[in-house]
Order: sequence, then structure tokens, then C-alpha cells
Amino acid sequence: MTKLFEVPLYPYRHSPDQDAPAPVRHPVVIIGAGPVGLAMAIDLAQADVPVLVLDDNDKVSVGSRAICFAKRSLEIFDRLGCGDEMVEKGVVWNLGKVYFGDRQVYNFDLLPEAGHRRPAFINLQQYYCELYLVERIRALQAEGKPVEIRGGNRVENLHQYDDHTLVTVETAEGAYNLEADWLIACDGANSPARRMLDLDFVGRVFEDNFLIADVVMKADFPTERWFWFDPPFNKDQSALLHKQPDGVWRIDLQLGWDIDKEKEKKPENVIPRLKQMLGEDVEFDLEWVSIYTFQCRRMEEFRHGRVIFAGDSAHQVSPFGARGANSGFQDVDNLGWKLKLVLDGKAPETLLDSYTFEREHGADENILQSSRSTDFITPKSEMSRIFRDAVLDLSEHYAFARPLVNSGRLSVPCVYDGSPLNGPDAAMLPERTRPGSPAVDAPVGDGWLLQRLGGSFALMGIGVDVPGHLETGGIVIKGHSIPEDSVSPELKERYLGTSGKAVYLIRPDQHVAARWLKYSEEDVAAALRTSTGWQGQ
Repeated sequence: MTKLFEVPLYPYRHSPDQDAPAPVRHPVVIIGAGPVGLAMAIDLAQADVPVLVLDDNDKVSVGSRAICFAKRSLEIFDRLGCGDEMVEKGVVWNLGKVYFGDRQVYNFDLLPEAGHRRPAFINLQQYYCELYLVERIRALQAEGKPVEIRGGNRVENLHQYDDHTLVTVETAEGAYNLEADWLIACDGANSPARRMLDLDFVGRVFEDNFLIADVVMKADFPTERWFWFDPPFNKDQSALLHKQPDGVWRIDLQLGWDIDKEKEKKPENVIPRLKQMLGEDVEFDLEWVSIYTFQCRRMEEFRHGRVIFAGDSAHQVSPFGARGANSGFQDVDNLGWKLKLVLDGKAPETLLDSYTFEREHGADENILQSSRSTDFITPKSEMSRIFRDAVLDLSEHYAFARPLVNSGRLSVPCVYDGSPLNGPDAAMLPERTRPGSPAVDAPVGDGWLLQRLGGSFALMGIGVDVPGHLETGGIVIKGHSIPEDSVSPELKERYLGTSGKAVYLIRPDQHVAARWLKYSEEDVAAALRTSTGWQGQ
């Protein structure tokens, strides 16, 4: 049977750019048609920014790869127009269990409160995620939006100038050049673009290896994340089990450092390991096998002139906590609206420096949490192992020890505390929705808050009338007045706290820009100036 990742979705086709007498200039060129690059293209195309995606491949990724997509990513997918497809196909889960040896010692619920449209997580093979993103691009193309994917186009060289980047592209018909006002490198952990600019990562590489196996089988396991410390079937190591669509299960097995990777990937060595875990009588088929060595590193700066890095090309974390792809989508969420404003002349080019500030902050947060998870899962000294095992033993019976158990602190959206884009704050309002924080979903009428806010600057008045349309500095702000008698308990708890009224200015990426207790057009205009980088210009 032909598998999805064997079918070309964007096969090589000759482009008029290849016949042009001089390099054709494009406003935005994206290198890489993985999830982050595709999402970036959709975000820009929806805003009518012409965008070209170059990829040396012509199909979606092989194997499940990134499978855990967090609530924040699902909310971003909603704004990109493909959230429903992801959730309908994905396996929804909120619950996780932790085992020590052969006994359960801890469990958790990642979304214990009601009043959210999207679940804490879905599990979905990366190739499905990429498929739905490509299908969304096709839909945008049918609407006449300016987006193109060129498969079989490998970027071979980059040369930067003050106002553009010259890109050399290799194809089956030979090389050609094009120019990009802005180049976004979404070309993965081994980023050729990063190497072409002689840039590197800083951080840690962990001396351990993990086997990933996608297994097709019928099983009665519940839809939960199961993690084992020192299980009987993988003694002195760890293991992870996740359910995916189509009867596929993801199994991660820690192998240690000194191994022969090619030997360990062979079916005759993988299958006995899996039978030890699943039982000799369980029938299964291997769909995909890989071995990874993880690291927690990032580039020192995500922007270099007219080249901007996003996703794994900019930062890498260990897989514990599902922070890789999810942080990449937050990169997209942060960058798209800023680049749109700069291209339209509605914000200074320095606004893009806030992308590096905010997303480098996000990367540092992810690296810190991921490193802590890795150190807990794979102790580097006997004393560390004794401490970890004591925590696991205590957590079975004592609640105080359970927060210390770290089988992977799962991805949460970053709060941009200290960002130069943050505007005024108001006392009495909840800490949870302070400036820099992501807007939290809540029921509003017969719908949901985040759906109502959309993907542009928004002004939300809760118990306060605000104008439905406000234009300042050439930027339109959409107003949403929510009367007191329509305020749900969740909206009140998350946005009002002890105050009866509030006004929020929300950025296009649905992070809070500023908030007040009453409406003032002058205050909103000043906060918008801060949020678009004009402050001090």
C-alpha cells in the first residue's frame, strides 16, 4: 500500500524565474517545507504577503516525528484555517501516567479546568500535520492568495546585501538565482542556511540515545501518555508510549550512549525489544524506526540582517515535553504579523528585533525546562539517581513529592515578560493575562473568545463599551464590547479578577499588549505605538 509520505505533494515544476534574464525579487522566501515553514507561508499569505517556499524534497516527512501538538499550537492552527482538520484526525488527550519499575506512582491532568475550545494536546503524525498545511496552502492558492511551494528546489548558497539576500537554487534542470527582501530559514536542525552564513548553536549535547518506533497494532491501552522510569522491560533506562491515529503507537526506548546506531535500528534487534515491552503474543508491524541523540541548544541571535531563523533551525530541545514543533509554531505566530507591518511600511524594521527578544526568551525557557527534564530522566551521577528514585518512591503516597517528578514538563505558551512591546498594566486584574501573556480562551456567548479576537489587533472591552473600529497609524483595530450580562464565569476569572470591568489591547498573535480599567482612545493609540515598535522613533 502506498503511504502518504511516499506521494509527491509538490513535485518539481519549471518556474519562469529560471528563465529570467536577472534574478527575480520576492518579498519573502522561506527555506523548508516542514511544519514551521508551511505554517509561516500560510500566515503570510493570509495577510496578502507574497511568499515563496523552497524545499529540496517534494513530499511530507517520513515517519511520525513530531506528534504532540499542544493547545496553543491548535489555537494557532485555528487562525491558519486548519485547526479542525488537525483535531478531527488527531488523538485527543489530557491525561498522563508515570511508572517507576512496574508500578504507577503519579498521574496528571494537563487541562483540569473547563471553558476551553481546544484540548491540552492531540497526537498526530507529523506527515498528517504537513498534509493539512499543504492542503490549506492549496485552498489559499485557489482563492488567489500569493503563495507558492517549489519542490525539488535546493538552496545552495546565500549572499546578503543591505536590502535583500541573493539565493542560489539548484534543480534537476540546473541552478538559478533569485532575490528575497526577507529570507526565513525554516530548514531544520541541520539548517544548511545556518551553515551558509557560518553560524552555529550554543548549548548542551546530551550523551544518550533513544530508539523511536512507530508500531501498528491493536491495543486496549487508554488514550494517555505513559512514561516509565526503570521499567522491567528496559532496566535502568526509560520508556514512553503514545497513541496516534490509524492504530499507530509511538514507543520511545532509552538505549544509552555507547551503541551502534545502525545495528540498533535493524528490525531483528528492534522487534525483540518491543516484544519485551508489549508481550510475546502481541501482534504488531513496524512502520518507522529512528534513533536520536538529543540536545538543548540555540543560535545566539535569530535574526541576521535580512535572514531570520525559525523552528529547529534556530533552536533545539530534547523531545521530553513536546517543545520542539510547538515552539516553532510560536515562532511563526510571533514573526508573521511583524513582518507584514514592516513590509507595509506601518512599522520600523527594528520591530523585527522584538521577534529575536521574545522568541529567544521563549527558546531559553524551553531549553531550561527540557534540560531539567533530561537530567531527571537520565541522571548523570549516582547521587542524582538516588535523589530521583527517592522522589519517585515518595510520589506514590505523598502529594508534596509529585510536582518534583519530571518526565517532561509539557509545552506551554511563553509569556513575554519584559518585552519592549508590552504596554501599560492595570492593578486588580489577573496575573494570568498580564501584558506579554497569551490570551486565554473562554466561552463568550455561543462561541469562543479566541475565535472572536481573530488574527489582527483587537480591543476587548469587558463591561466597557469600546469602538468596533478604530484606526491609528494606518493600523485598524477591531473592537469587541462584551456587556456585563454576557460575561461567563471563565471570562471573569481569567480577565477581570476582582475588577468588574477591563479593557484589553490584544496583538495579532493573541498576546496581551496592554490593559486598563477604562477606555481611552489616547491610551490605546500610545500602546499601539509601543506594540508596533514606533516608541522612541
